[in-house]
Amino acid sequence: THTHLLIFLVFQSKIRKYEKRAGGVHWRYIVFVRAQDKEIYRDKEKKEKKMSSSSIFRLVTTNSTRVLGKLGSSFTPLHHHMNHSNNKIYSTAAAITSTSSRFLSTESGGKKHRNIGISAHIDSGKTTLTERILYYTGRINSIHDVRGKDGVGAKMDSMDLEREKGITIQSAATFCQWKDAHINIIDTPGHVDFTIEVERALRVLDGGILVLCGVSGVQSQSLTVDRQMKRYNVPRVAFVNKLDRQGSNPWKVIDDLRNQLKLNAAAVQIPIGLESEHEGIVDILEQKAIRFKGDRGEVLEEVMEIPDELKELVEEKREELISRLADVDDDIAELFLMEEEPTVQDLKDAIRRQTLTCSFVPVFMGSAFKNKGVQPLLDGVLDYLPEPHEKANFALDRSKGEQEVQVTASSDDPLLALAFKLEETPFGQLTYMRIYQGMLKKGNHITNVNDGKKIKLARIVRMHSDDMEEITEAGAGEVVAMFGIDCKSMDTFSDGDMNFAMSSMFVPEPVMSLAVKPANTKMQNNFSKAITKFTKEDPTLRVKVDSETKETVLSGMGELHLEVYIERMKREYEVECVTGQPKVNYKETINTKQPFDWLHKKQTGGSGQYAKVMGFIEPLSEAERLELGKSNEFDNRCTGTNIPPEYYTSCEKGMNDAMVEGSLVGSEVEGVRVVLQDGASHAVDSSDMAFRICMANAIRDTMKSANPSILEPVMAVEVEIPTDFQGSVVAGLNRRMGMIQSSDMNDDGSGLKILAEVPLANMFGYSTELRSMTQGKGEFSMEYLKHSPVMRDTQEELMKRYKEEMEAKAA
Repeated sequence: THTHLLIFLVFQSKIRKYEKRAGGVHWRYIVFVRAQDKEIYRDKEKKEKKMSSSSIFRLVTTNSTRVLGKLGSSFTPLHHHMNHSNNKIYSTAAAITSTSSRFLSTESGGKKHRNIGISAHIDSGKTTLTERILYYTGRINSIHDVRGKDGVGAKMDSMDLEREKGITIQSAATFCQWKDAHINIIDTPGHVDFTIEVERALRVLDGGILVLCGVSGVQSQSLTVDRQMKRYNVPRVAFVNKLDRQGSNPWKVIDDLRNQLKLNAAAVQIPIGLESEHEGIVDILEQKAIRFKGDRGEVLEEVMEIPDELKELVEEKREELISRLADVDDDIAELFLMEEEPTVQDLKDAIRRQTLTCSFVPVFMGSAFKNKGVQPLLDGVLDYLPEPHEKANFALDRSKGEQEVQVTASSDDPLLALAFKLEETPFGQLTYMRIYQGMLKKGNHITNVNDGKKIKLARIVRMHSDDMEEITEAGAGEVVAMFGIDCKSMDTFSDGDMNFAMSSMFVPEPVMSLAVKPANTKMQNNFSKAITKFTKEDPTLRVKVDSETKETVLSGMGELHLEVYIERMKREYEVECVTGQPKVNYKETINTKQPFDWLHKKQTGGSGQYAKVMGFIEPLSEAERLELGKSNEFDNRCTGTNIPPEYYTSCEKGMNDAMVEGSLVGSEVEGVRVVLQDGASHAVDSSDMAFRICMANAIRDTMKSANPSILEPVMAVEVEIPTDFQGSVVAGLNRRMGMIQSSDMNDDGSGLKILAEVPLANMFGYSTELRSMTQGKGEFSMEYLKHSPVMRDTQEELMKRYKEEMEAKAA
C-alpha cells in the first residue's frame, strides 16, 4: 500500500513537470512506472504504445488538471492505512480512475459487472445519489446539486428543462467502476407522469436501488416502482436517504416497506445520529462504525468499536436481521434453530441468495446530499445484486409458438439484444440497447428480428448522461447505444438466423388529452417533426387527428407530461403551440340488457346491400372483463346458415366499429357483451360490408335504449402537507368531488398524508391551488385508478356540450 502511494506521488510530480513544458497544448502521455525503470514516453502522433506491465498509466492532458490512471487492478480507491489501534482511514480518490473502454470491458480480467437502476418517489434524492456515486467512482471531478446555487445542475439532468424545474424527465444512462466491478447505471424520473421511463429501465436492468425518503417513507410512486420491480422480478436493495432532515425515522420506513410493500426487509446498517447529528453508520454484519470525513465525505473513518449508546440497538437489529433471513433461507434457519451464531460470510451469502430470488431486501442508510452512506451502498450493490448471468431472462421462440427460452448471457453465443429506448439527436436516431447474449462489433451486420431488416453497425457508444464514448465492441450484459439504426422501441436484434424475440414492456394508457396546433401555419413542418420524434421516443405519448375537426389531439399521462412536451417543442423546434382545454378521456357503457333486430337494405341499381342481424347486448362486469382481458366481448350463438359463416367476422368488425364512438358524447364504449343469435342474408346482395354496416348500426341504435352512462377516469391522489393546513386542503378536495380514503399523521405530528379518490376532470390546476393554500409546502401526486360513472347532472352537462359541438360542426 505504501509502495502504491509512493509511486503515485512520483507519477504526479512527473506529470506536473511535463504539463508545464507543454504550454497548454493537448498531449497524450503514456507513463510507465517500474521500481527499477521510471521513464516517461510522449506519443505526439497520439498512437497508443503496447506495454506488457500491469502498471500502465494513460493521460490525456487538458487545460484543467485531471489525472486518469490505473495501477494494477487494486489502485482505485487509494487506501491510506493507519498502523495504530483498529482504526482505518481510506480515501475514495475521485480524481483517479480509468475511462478506457479496454479497462471497463466486461470481458477483461474477469471483472464483476452490474446493471442497476435507481428508482423512487419524486424528490427522494435519486439524482443526488447518482451524482455522489459518479463522484466517488471518479466519473466526475466535482459535485453539482439538482437545485444547486452554482446553476450547473446534476450531471444526469442534462436537459435544460430538467435543470430549471429541478426534476428528472428522461431516464439517463451512465457507467462507472467501483473496486473490481463495472457498473451500468440508469437514473430514472420519480414523477408518475414519466413512469414509462422507469418501466423501460427496469425491463432491461438486473438489479435496482429503491431510494426512500427518511422522513416521508413509502409514498405513492414508491408503490408504483415496487409494482414495476415485481413485474420484471428485479432484485433490489433499499436506501433510506435524507437521514439528516428533521423528523427522519429509518425504522418507520422499514415498517412501511414491510406493511405497505409487503417486502421481507431488514436493516444491514444503523445510523450514527439522526437529523443534524447524523455523521455515519454502523455496519451490523461486520460490527464496525463508519464515519464520513473530508469536504465531500470521501474519507471514510472505520472504527472496529461500536459507540456505547448504540450497542444495544445494534444487537437488537442484528437479531432481527438473522430472524428475517431464517424465515426464507434454509442455511440460516438451521443455524438459528441450532442456536449457533452465523459468521459474517454466512450472513452475506444468505443475503445475496435471497436478494437474488427477490425474497429479501437489505436496507442501507445515509444522506446522499450530505455525502454519507454512499460508498457502503456501492459495496452492497457488488455484494448483493446479481451479475447479468445470475438473473434469468427469457426470449420467445417465434418458430415454436412463442415458447419461452432462457437466454445464456454468454458473449460466445449468437447475438440477442433489445432496443429499449430511442432518442433523436443532431446525428440521427440514438438507440439504447441491452445485450442479453453475444457480441456487438463495429462494422458487423445485425438483423431486426421484428421486420427482418439487416443493418450495419456504424457507431457504438457508451453513454455518460449526454456525453458519449466511442467503443468498438460490447459483450453480453452491457448497456450501450448505437447510431444509424431505424427501429421501434422494444425491437429485438440478432446476428444470425435465430427467430427469438425478447418480450416487450407494459405501457400504461394515457389519461389526459390536449388539442394542439402551431400558432403559425409556417411552423407546421417543424410541428410535424417534433410530434413524430416525441411519439417515437415515448410510447405513452399518443397523437391522433380528429377525423371531423381535423384537430391534432395529444394524449399523455398527466398535466405535467403534456406541459413538458409543449415546452420542448418551443425550445427544440421553435414551435409556439396553441393548446385547448385538456380533454379527459371519458368512456361510455350500458347498464341493462337490450335485444336488437336490425335490417340493413339498400338498393342502388345492380347489386345492392342486404343484411339482417338479431341478438342482444348486455353489460359486462368488472370481474368478467378482467377474466377476458379485454373491455368488450363478441359472442356468436348462431345456429344454422341464416347468416353464412363467412360473415361472422364481418359482424364482429361491425361491433368494434360501434364501440369506437358511443351515442352520448362520442367516447369509446367499454363493458359490453354483444350476442349474435340469428339473422338473414341474400344470395346476391349480402356482402362483408353489408353485415359490418348492419351490425354497427344495430348496436349503436340499441345502446341508446340500454340505459347508457358516461364513465370518467378517477385518480388515486396522495397529498402531503403540514398539519396546519389540513382543514383548507380537505375542503379543497371535497370541492373537487374527492372521496377522502385515509388521513395519516407523521410520528412527530408535523405532517399529514391524505389519500383521496378524485375525478381527473376536477384535478386541472390543483398544483397551483395546493401551493397557494400551503404556502408552497404541500406536495401531491396522482395515478390512474379506475373509470367510474359520472353524476347525473354532470352527464347531462357533458351531453349538452357534445350536442352543441356537433351542431356547430354541422353549421
